[in-house]
Amino acid sequence: MRKNKTTHMMAGILIIFFVAIFIVLTGRFIYIQATGEVNNISLEEWAKQKRTSSYTLPAERGKILDKNGMILAYDRPTYRVFAILDDAYSEDPKKPRHVVDVDKTAEALAPILDVEASDIRNSLQAGLDADPPRFQVEFGNAGRQLSQKQKEEIEELKLPGIYFDEEAMRFYPNGMFASHIIGFARETEFEDENGEIKSEISGVTGMEKQMDELLRGQDGYISYQRDLYNSKLLNPNEVIKEPEDGNDVYLTLDQKIQTLLDEALSTVETSYSPERMTAVVMHAKTGEVLAMSSRPSYNPNNPADVQNWYNDVISTPIEPGSTVKMFTWAAAIEEGVYNGDETYLSGTYNVNEKIIPIRDVNEGKGWGTITFDEGFERSSNVAASKLVWEKLGTEKFLDYLHAFDMDKTTEIDLPGEITGEILYNWPREKLTTSFGQGSTVTPIQMMKAATAIANDGKMVKPYVINKIVDSSTSEVIDQNEPEVVSEPISPETAEQVRGLLQRVVEGKNGTGRQFRLEDYSIGGKTGTAQIPSADGGGYLKGRENMIFSFLGMAPIEDPELVMFVSVQQPKLEAGEHGSQPVSFIVKSVMENSLHYLNIDPDGEDIEEIERVEIPELTGKNPEKIAAQLEEKGFNVTTVGSGKQVTEANVTAGEKILPTKHIILVTDEPAMPDIMGWSQRQVVELADMLDLQLESFGNGYVVMQSVEPGTSLKEGSYLGIELLPPGEEREEVQEDEEQQEETSADDEQAEETDVEQEETNE
Repeated sequence: MRKNKTTHMMAGILIIFFVAIFIVLTGRFIYIQATGEVNNISLEEWAKQKRTSSYTLPAERGKILDKNGMILAYDRPTYRVFAILDDAYSEDPKKPRHVVDVDKTAEALAPILDVEASDIRNSLQAGLDADPPRFQVEFGNAGRQLSQKQKEEIEELKLPGIYFDEEAMRFYPNGMFASHIIGFARETEFEDENGEIKSEISGVTGMEKQMDELLRGQDGYISYQRDLYNSKLLNPNEVIKEPEDGNDVYLTLDQKIQTLLDEALSTVETSYSPERMTAVVMHAKTGEVLAMSSRPSYNPNNPADVQNWYNDVISTPIEPGSTVKMFTWAAAIEEGVYNGDETYLSGTYNVNEKIIPIRDVNEGKGWGTITFDEGFERSSNVAASKLVWEKLGTEKFLDYLHAFDMDKTTEIDLPGEITGEILYNWPREKLTTSFGQGSTVTPIQMMKAATAIANDGKMVKPYVINKIVDSSTSEVIDQNEPEVVSEPISPETAEQVRGLLQRVVEGKNGTGRQFRLEDYSIGGKTGTAQIPSADGGGYLKGRENMIFSFLGMAPIEDPELVMFVSVQQPKLEAGEHGSQPVSFIVKSVMENSLHYLNIDPDGEDIEEIERVEIPELTGKNPEKIAAQLEEKGFNVTTVGSGKQVTEANVTAGEKILPTKHIILVTDEPAMPDIMGWSQRQVVELADMLDLQLESFGNGYVVMQSVEPGTSLKEGSYLGIELLPPGEEREEVQEDEEQQEETSADDEQAEETDVEQEETNE
């Protein structure tokens, strides 16, 4: 009886315990069913989240283009390859959708991704051996930023379990072209509001950074409900928010003028190995920057081992040297204290015993008693000092330095601009500032001030952004307009100074005689500035340790272009002068730019070479018309073997010099041999044929992707590689299969062709 009683009691306790548990669980289920929440988390929302896939629809970053619509920066689609390892992803064993054979997959991918097969095998095996096994794996940097060609090669292998995601990469088709202006953008990672790590392309330097917010756009997204295998449900409740692409930024840069400038700088860099170079070309009337470049530069597609991040034109003040004298003379003329025929004794100028004497450039010997006009022509420091100390007065001269905005930034629409410093505390500093020593300015400050002389007294603000355009509607959102910021001098003063600048180039005693152009009159001022030593102990010694510069404008009667060039510490041969590399840049860029802009020649020597009037070309027989043009001295390239000319890079009735390279496009266009062509000539060809041009490097063509004789259609792709004169291209070895298929005779012929090509280069 006692045993039964104990048993009944324990049974009752267990019943009560289980009833309590049942009541608690039932109550919990009733609560969950009634409220739909667990630990304040909505089960409905949790279920939606678990069965909902959401993907970002990335916005395309806006393009950067030159003023004529040539693309300078854009998002190029690339691909990321990944492998799915989970066999549950394969619904049909006969059509596997996961990696079946690790070794075969690794061996097939390795040569395309340019990695060892063992690296790919290890990545795949590591995913399979993980606990729990990974659903998919990627292949690091080797599996990212794949080209369309690589993607297609992998797809042709038909490897199960290998898939791709498209991702954008910022690409700069012209390589080093204007890199300090355009800058570069790259992919950066960030954490969103949900704590997820995401990536986006962000501007780092230059215009990419300056206009990052406008270029970036707004990402969209797509979400839908799915099953375990990521397949859409029959009723997926799909939500799509379209991305808003970034706006396009059109610059004032002209690709052809910028190419001329880059080619000239690259040539000088090869020939003279200077420490630094800066150059800028600007429209005199509007302030539009048509070209701007610095050396050392970098390729924004691969910004590695960059020697100079700064855009020296706006960010590196220098002592301007004698180029500043044009503003010293302008101030004296404007104040009415200047008489160009008045004479003075050149050589040495002693203001008083307490001030170190001012000496002219020829070791203070001077040229005897000369006029102030001749003093400007000869670049006399004594003349500049006398004008400031005896005619103008030092305080009045300072007022003009302020009027020319030498003490403030230009507010150009580029990041990183700084201003120089006017050293004007002691009498000696006030004198040396008159001829460009001691005080510093940036090249863009000088350019802005020079527009007052070129533009009849009106000083205009430099700018680089032409307009902002909605990439989806082509609507112009914002348009920059020329802005006159002040009028520091009168039109009469500006005209008189331009006459003096012309004397510097054309006068018998002018320091800028080597800057004369063939077809156009040009005026300007040369400069030779000393370089302060790093230890602060005065200036560097030696004829090469200088900054050689030129600030000029053309045509001088009514200037269209203003140009500044500086070359620091070039390596000079015996007998060479520092102005030679500067004049090479100025003459080649200014002459060709004025022709390209269709500015009427006005030079005195233009009649020495007779101009030829271009006959009607379109519809004519290519062979006959090419022979006629060649008889007149033209270099003619006929594109294709058609029966008639459909287009040319010159127009009927145009009168041009016989040095022009004429391109005739026929009705059956085929790729010509463009080896040795300049980038400007290739751009002309691409424009006429509507080719998708992609160029790498600067200089002259050493490789073309389309073989000569290949038929061309609108939209065809053409890739070229360019190198400066004297540099050789690294030859790319053929793959093993092609070598095996090539016969011994073909190999011998190919070697002969390569030797001939290297000889031509």
